[in-house]
Amino acid sequence: MQLTTMHTVNGREITHALGIVQVPDNPKRIVVLTNEASEALVSLDIIPIGAAQSWRGNPWYDHMAEALKNTQNIGKEMTVNVEQIALLEPDLIIGNLQRHEEIYPLLSAIAPTVLSQRLRADWQKNFLLYGETVGRKQKAEKILAEINQEIADLSKALGPNLSEKISIVRFFTSQARLYQRDSFSGDILNRLGFDRPDNQKENSFVLTLGKESISQMDGDRIFYLVFEEKKDEKTKTSHSYLTHPLWRRLSAVQNGKVHKVDDVIWNTAGGILAARLMLENISEIYGIK
Repeated sequence: MQLTTMHTVNGREITHALGIVQVPDNPKRIVVLTNEASEALVSLDIIPIGAAQSWRGNPWYDHMAEALKNTQNIGKEMTVNVEQIALLEPDLIIGNLQRHEEIYPLLSAIAPTVLSQRLRADWQKNFLLYGETVGRKQKAEKILAEINQEIADLSKALGPNLSEKISIVRFFTSQARLYQRDSFSGDILNRLGFDRPDNQKENSFVLTLGKESISQMDGDRIFYLVFEEKKDEKTKTSHSYLTHPLWRRLSAVQNGKVHKVDDVIWNTAGGILAARLMLENISEIYGIK
């Protein structure tokens, strides 16, 4: 596909994953290519004209549906529709290096394009980049300070509960994964000060396990997530794990400390709005008001 440059920019310089780019001082027509960037803009009171659809939802997560009701769906994060983006005539595009490095030349021919470096545990770093990019740096810093105060307050309220070794298990299509510190939920648990099982203290993303390794999923408390498209519960990968004799032997299972949590909030959304909802979820589970 051939695209000609459609923009002339006089504005601010932003340092991003691929160098320095000039962006408009007050962008009006912003397209975002990741779910966490959509959350960032909404929290900054900006509604993008186009956005990558949510991994779950039709096409948006429930907690984003109202805010994005007039936003154009431009495809999935991994396969955004570049021609559709061009038709929207954006004055700014925000994406991510892990997702969009290959199409960056096409995107930057449409409008100034800023890419964050990574996803996973970088939600706070990315939020500040997005805030600076859209000209709302101070507002972003204020919001981030507020959520970090919420984290500090919840950590204090949790008190001795923080000594629990928290295991995060995700059942994903045909496999199970343990989420380590370099993940969205792992980062939030780390910021709260929770202990983790030794195999989840790594500064890595995930550890993939089969049924023969179910014993490695144990902790003092287990939070599990399910990301599967199958509607029949008995055919889901999660069912085969949750009914397995080795699962029933886990100490957390025997002690009644196993909680199914929302996959969107604890993993797939990955942004600042999801972070707040995850903190609320933890408060509810531990009976903290």
